[in-house]
Amino acid sequence: MYRFLLTPRWWGINLFAVLAIPFCVFMGTWQLGRFEDRVQSHEEAEERPDPGTRTAKPLDELLPVSTETSGRPAVATGTYADQFLVPGRTLDDRDGFYVLNLLRTDGGKALPVVRGWLPGTPDTAEAPAAPAGEVTVTGDLQASENTGSDGADPRGGLPEGQLGMISAASLVNLVPYDMYDAWVTLTEPEAGGTGGAMKPVPATAAQGSGLDLKAFQNLGYTGEWFVFGGFVLFMWFRLMRREAEAARDVELGLAADAD
Repeated sequence: MYRFLLTPRWWGINLFAVLAIPFCVFMGTWQLGRFEDRVQSHEEAEERPDPGTRTAKPLDELLPVSTETSGRPAVATGTYADQFLVPGRTLDDRDGFYVLNLLRTDGGKALPVVRGWLPGTPDTAEAPAAPAGEVTVTGDLQASENTGSDGADPRGGLPEGQLGMISAASLVNLVPYDMYDAWVTLTEPEAGGTGGAMKPVPATAAQGSGLDLKAFQNLGYTGEWFVFGGFVLFMWFRLMRREAEAARDVELGLAADAD
């Protein structure tokens, strides 16, 4: 009754099922592993001390930025240079913009420093000038923004002096010196300076360190792969059973032989 399983047509069906089911199981297991990794990183981040409460360290000791060093206080010394305004940034549910200055260090590289936030639309006249001379800044370290960062605007076309995304890639074509692939946000208003009117911008959690949308997407993909694997097995069994019943009917004389 089951000799039809050895026909050329069924060889193709069997081969597809034999390859598809393990592949679905593998992909589902891989997606589940990605979800578990994100859960583990979230638990580790919860167990670690608040990055802002840890001792400040020189910038170079904390680079490159990772889930471990993101948010850690970093210290850098240099002289403020070019200033940019970063529009489309919210703070306390209010629209506004960041005031960002590039700190040129002794090594020649520049570090983007978000000195604070102001409400309203970007206006160079409202942005306080940066302190003159050599300064030492302490700010929470952040990774360069990307297209998935909150508030980032990679479209370009902004007026001169404005920046849509805080990243070395966005700044490298705007200034004639090298950039650090990181930035810091000052946690306190500039002491005794004009920056007192600006509000400090709190650091954000590192991407991939929490149970974000991507983590639950991995979990959803896990279910989809396992369901698809089960569907392949179900359809193979259904086709096999239907053809076995048709073969039995032919043997019993209940149906004409299709051959």
